[in-house]
Amino acid sequence: MDELIDTWRARGGLLPVSRVPGHALTRVAEAADLAVLPVGAVEWHGPHLPLGTDLILAEGFASEVESAGVWAVSFPAVAYTACPGQTRPWPGTVAVRPETAVAYACDVLDGIVAAGFSRVLVVNGHDANMSVARAAMEWVSGRRQASLMLVNWFQLVGPDETRELFGELTSRGHGGAYETSAVLGFDPEAVHRGAATDLPPRPKLPTPHPYVLVESRPEPWQGWSGHISLASEPAGRRVRELAAARLGEILRAWAAAPLPGPPGTDPVSQPQPGETP
Repeated sequence: MDELIDTWRARGGLLPVSRVPGHALTRVAEAADLAVLPVGAVEWHGPHLPLGTDLILAEGFASEVESAGVWAVSFPAVAYTACPGQTRPWPGTVAVRPETAVAYACDVLDGIVAAGFSRVLVVNGHDANMSVARAAMEWVSGRRQASLMLVNWFQLVGPDETRELFGELTSRGHGGAYETSAVLGFDPEAVHRGAATDLPPRPKLPTPHPYVLVESRPEPWQGWSGHISLASEPAGRRVRELAAARLGEILRAWAAAPLPGPPGTDPVSQPQPGETP
């Protein structure tokens, strides 16, 4: 194990914390630029995708940190979390209550920072984790000196780029062509495209303005929707390539930036008119 740590310290990349002995933890934490925490879900994604789709993608994109030019320590993925009402009734979905998911994420992140990792990258593969992770990150950063970053793989490739890959039909959605292709980019054997036919999703509202719409069951819907026929392994490899490159850019810039100051209990005093800040 000491040889593995020495190689990591010389070359960088990803070192699994599960292999780090207690006596070496301080040395590893001091050498690391950041820790990496994948967060996914166990959730129905249709008959064509595995229940661990979000884990495959969170862990897959987290593994791309290996080539980002940083020294990182990977933590085991968070597998169980809050799931939306749109997928909870479907077989295989294991949903945790939102308040439990937030509390759990707070404790996990707090423990990683307490272990000596001031920077923690959360790589997300599950849309419902965005609010959970953000709430936990805000809580931990108010308790400990920490720089916590949330990166959602599905936002690293833009809508214009997915239109170039898949055409004008909707591809971004739960279990749709974009997500299916991304899984194909990491684990082609996990996808069974013949098990599902296209289920065209309902069009978005005719407005250019951003919004968040939460509904019970957005028909047509079978716990997923999308144009599966548009998914392909080459498209998945391209999604993986683009997202990995952008993740690397983000991490290198972040690792070079200064850490924040420690949290305090008193607000920072503001200069009065005429005073020098």
